[in-house]
Parts: sequence; C-alpha cells; structure tokens
Amino acid sequence: MVRHGGKILSDQLAKLGVRRVFSVPGESFLAALDGLYDSGIQNVVCRQEGGASMMAEAYGKMTGQPGVCFVTRGPGATNASAGVHVARQDSTPMVLFVGQIDNRQTDRETFQEVDYRAMFGGLAKWVAQVDHTERLPEYISRAFRVAMSGRPGPVVLALPENMLSAQADVPDLRVPEQVVQPVPVDAARMIMHALGQAQRPLVVAGGPHWNRQARADLQAFAERQELPVALGFRRQDYMDNHHAHYAGDLNVGINPRLAARVRDADLLLLLGTRFGDIETQGYTLVDPADPQKTILHVHADADEIGRVYTPDMGVVATAPAVLRQLAQMEPAGNWADWTAAARADYQAWITPQESPGDLKQEQVIKWLSDNLPDDAIVTNGAGNYAAWLHRYFVYKQYGTQLAPTSGSMGYGFPASVSASIEHPERTVVCLAGDGCFQMTCNELSTATQHGATPIVVVMNNGRYGTIRMHQEKHYPGRVSGTALANPDFAALARAYGGFGERVTKTADFPAAFARAQAAGTLAIIECQVDEEALTTGATLSAVRAAAQG
Repeated sequence: MVRHGGKILSDQLAKLGVRRVFSVPGESFLAALDGLYDSGIQNVVCRQEGGASMMAEAYGKMTGQPGVCFVTRGPGATNASAGVHVARQDSTPMVLFVGQIDNRQTDRETFQEVDYRAMFGGLAKWVAQVDHTERLPEYISRAFRVAMSGRPGPVVLALPENMLSAQADVPDLRVPEQVVQPVPVDAARMIMHALGQAQRPLVVAGGPHWNRQARADLQAFAERQELPVALGFRRQDYMDNHHAHYAGDLNVGINPRLAARVRDADLLLLLGTRFGDIETQGYTLVDPADPQKTILHVHADADEIGRVYTPDMGVVATAPAVLRQLAQMEPAGNWADWTAAARADYQAWITPQESPGDLKQEQVIKWLSDNLPDDAIVTNGAGNYAAWLHRYFVYKQYGTQLAPTSGSMGYGFPASVSASIEHPERTVVCLAGDGCFQMTCNELSTATQHGATPIVVVMNNGRYGTIRMHQEKHYPGRVSGTALANPDFAALARAYGGFGERVTKTADFPAAFARAQAAGTLAIIECQVDEEALTTGATLSAVRAAAQG
C-alpha cells in the first residue's frame, strides 16, 4: 500500500475512530487535506485557528476522545495556541496537527518557520515533528495515547510539507486495547477510615474522566455517607444541582459561606480535581504550607498529587474508578446537620439578588435555568457576565456545561458551534459578553456552513466588564482601555442568515427566546445591560465608592 503521507495520516485517524476534525486550510498541509477528501472524516472548516482549536477542545470535553485540529504553520499555529492552552488547563484530550516548512530548509528562518517544540513546550503534554513519512502511524498512535493518558491534555505534531507529500509503503498501526488502571487495593477502605475520623468533611469533585456513571456514583456516595459535595470551577454539571447534598461550586465569585466551609472543613476529599488557585481563592482558603486539615487526593496522574498540597493520602486512579467503590461502602459517620447547613447556604446563594436596570441578568439566567430542557448544553467564555450564569443556573444533567477553566475569552461561541454539530437534536445556548463574543464571532459563518444552530445570548454592557471591575477597585473613576464600541449584534446574526433580536427589558426575553428557537437557525439575542450592573453582588457605583472610601 504505497500512499502519500496525507493519505497515511487520514487512514490512521480513521482507524483511531476519529469522526470529525476542525481546520483552517493552509498550503503547508495540502496532502493532509487530500487525504481527508474521501476518508469519511468530516472536516469542519473554520474562520480562524483560535476558533478551530477551541471547537476541537470542546469536542474533546464532550466525547472524552481527542479533539483533532489542523492548522498551517507560523500564524496558524500561533492563533491555535489559544485552544491548546484551554486544553492544557482544562485537562482535555486534544491533538493539534501543524503544517510545517520543508524540513530540508530548517534553521534558515524560512517563510513562517517556527520551532514548535519551543513554542508549545509549556502548553502541550508532548510536541514532536514527524520527519519521515513511514513513521506517521507511529507518531499519530503515540500522540493519541499521550493525549489520553494520566491527566489528559493536548499534543502537537508538526508535519513538514515534503514529508506529507512523499510516499511510503507502511501499514497502519492497530489500535491497542486500553487497559484501565486498577484502583489501588484497599484505597476505598482507607478513604472511608479517614472519613470516619472527621467532624466536618467536604467532598470536592472535578477534573477529567467524568461520565454519567461517575455522576450517579458521586450522588450515591454522598447520599449514603450524608456528605456535602462542592464542585470545581466550571464543573457544575458533575452533580445534579437540585440534589440535597450539592453545596455549590468553587468559582471566581464563590459563595462566601461556601468559602468559609472550605476553611472550616477538617477533611477534604479531592476527587479528580487539581484543587488549584480558583478553587482555593488564590490558595487563601487552604494554606499549602499549613493546610490544618486532612487532605485525601484522588487523581489519575501521580505528578498532580502533591504538586501544591501534600495530601495525607494520595490515590493514583481516576475519580470515577474510585467512586465506583466508594458508592458501595457502608456509612462511616453522621454528617447530616453539616450537610443540611451547606445545602441551605447554597439555596440562599441562588435566590436572585436584584441588579440595576430594566434587563436583569439574574432573571434571564433563572428563566433559562427553569425553562431550558434538562439536556440543553450551555456554553460560555470569560467575563463578569459569566458570574450570573455560574451563580443562578442550576445544572441538572452531566454533559451540559462547556466552559474554560483556563478563563479564556472567546471560548463560548466556538464551543457552542462544536456542540451543535455534535448534538444537533439538543438545544445549545451560548452565554457571552459583548467583548467575549467579538473575539470569535467570525465563526458565525462556520456555524452557517455546517448547519450549527446555537442560540447566543449576548450581555451587552459596552465594556470589558471584568477588567472594568478591577479597574474601579484599584483606580476608581479612571476608566482607561475598557470601553467598547459594539455592532448591532441582532443585525449581525441576520447578516449571516440567522435570527437576531435585541431585548431591553426582562419581560421581553422569554418571547424573544421562543422566536429564536422557532427560527431553527443560529440566533443572537442581544440583551442591553445597565452599566451599573457590575457584579452579582455590587453595582459599579458601590465598587467605586468602596475604593474611594
């Protein structure tokens, strides 16, 4: 079977079960595009490499399999690095293929030449260049294994154009059977023994490898042991938020009572989460040098256990595998009152606190939470608008939240396009700020071309809200570099063949959303937000006054 490198590549991807790739075409990987032509693999052609890599990352989140992205050399790769960073911090399996210069011209600063090992060295789990056509199956197979192993993450393979166009006679590598890492003997029993010594235990769940069974096991474990469960940053769909043992999520705008509960807990059972700076409010809720509590840490990657917090017990295994055992264990203590108090704190926190203006974000989010189908997928990027979503939206099912723990702006819309393509039968809603949306709104044409129908709710306050918030705290009244001049977002949707409507009052939102759904196309609902609505708990004037006082 003599094939050119692009055909060898596509055949190996098909053998690995790849159904869809995301790309922005480039002359550096024409042979790969030719290989994809009759491969049966869908090629979602995007408008900018950052959007393509974020769509691939979202695919990895949804499926648990590596999202695949193709971009060209130089500017294409640098643009795509945004999605690679998301995949790294979010522990998402992903493989980025980068077209590369002719490898016979290396080190001459050839047109668009970049050393990808140096460029992606701190962002990816593994970076390599395939210089020999006959070794393509070897490199691709290894890339997928590395992306999925331990703590999942992104892998980057550079593909010199002369290597891709050259021919070779080489067989495809077979797909190896995956051996599930066994849970260490007696791990669950030892965890339960430690739990039994605690007076105020708290479970914190997050990280990769989750699925519907893990969610069910987490809930069963919490019920059987009468334990409160907090979820990691932007992992709110790992447990039914209606569940009586759900205590809230550890996000940027954390419930102060939940923050106090993390401080007061005498035992933390960390399941899959890295328990990083967001969950700990910059490592202030738990001091890495002196935690003053028992820490039990379950993670699939041994390098993550003890990276920041030295645990009293570390278990190298996936959180779902350990939860399969924990869900069957006999009760180890009585924490019903502690758990009920945690639940009461959460319920008080999600009671809407009125914000200024005719359109109230808390009411819009509550309406969406109450009226969207339970399996609706909600996506977002970064910005103060997201605080209303995280605080007031109640997630009911696993696989309904796509959001970057890396804090990347612009993520929500590409993620919603990827989600709509993957799940055309489900409602997909992207919540975005005006600044966040404009970072990737060029992917509206990608949505149109590939039949994606997300509904985008743009919270328009005419500024970069998060930066303005910090600006008012540190330099009150001195507005610099945070104001935005925005387009007519509803008209923008219509320009791309979609539905667009502008809403200025809360009462008008439900009808506008119904019209957007009925349109059956991509849609944008632009919500005009009052400038005073700065955070879920404070107005702009109040923040400024506090800083000046």
